[in-house]
Amino acid sequence: MRIPRIYHPDLLIVDRTIDLTPDAANHIVSVLRLSEGHPLVLFNGDGNEYSAELVSVKKRQASALVDAKLSISVESGLNIHLGQGVSRGDRMDFAIQKAVELGVTEITPLITERCGVKLSAERWEKKSIQWQKLIISACEQCGRNQIPILHPCMSIHDWTRQSTNQLRLTLHPKADKSIKDLAIPPAGVKLLIGPEGGFSETEIYATEQVGFQTVQLGPRVLRTETAAIATIAVLQAIHGDL
Repeated sequence: MRIPRIYHPDLLIVDRTIDLTPDAANHIVSVLRLSEGHPLVLFNGDGNEYSAELVSVKKRQASALVDAKLSISVESGLNIHLGQGVSRGDRMDFAIQKAVELGVTEITPLITERCGVKLSAERWEKKSIQWQKLIISACEQCGRNQIPILHPCMSIHDWTRQSTNQLRLTLHPKADKSIKDLAIPPAGVKLLIGPEGGFSETEIYATEQVGFQTVQLGPRVLRTETAAIATIAVLQAIHGDL
């Protein structure tokens, strides 16, 4: 069995024993069924990872001894801030998960005119907690030691008007410019992807007025989750680390 990677939200110090979170302990005890002495890899988002060993495994609790700090980074040199139009079902979860695996540094869920998700403030907060857990899980799986920033859900109007030195891009199937022809600045890319219904003409016009340029990947219309994944992959292939 491969060595599991576990996220721990608190400080990790070599030669200290830490109690794993209830979620991590449950995963280790009930899902992986690991026993004392089994090696682990821990990370807390500080950019390092830590080798550790299980020293106590009980029904609902697990502890590990941190034995080494390793400076290992798999981060891309291309900074990408994804603004993803919120979609129904599991499309949004899928887009966020794969965006993390592909190396995005920031994610903002966006409310657009054709957003089909209508939630109360309390339910949006629950969604945010769910997406944060999904991001952490994706980092555990793909080997990232830095956790991408998940910003609170906001309107497309507010997000597109934020100040930035990044190249502002909107994916649009009818755009004249291809993504492969872009010159990416050192600050990276602020990437706007629409929901399953796409953007309205009013939204496209408004984003262009604040500096976003429309680009396309090809002649086909992509689903929202495909659009995010494909665009990030192309950007990473041309300007990043793929």
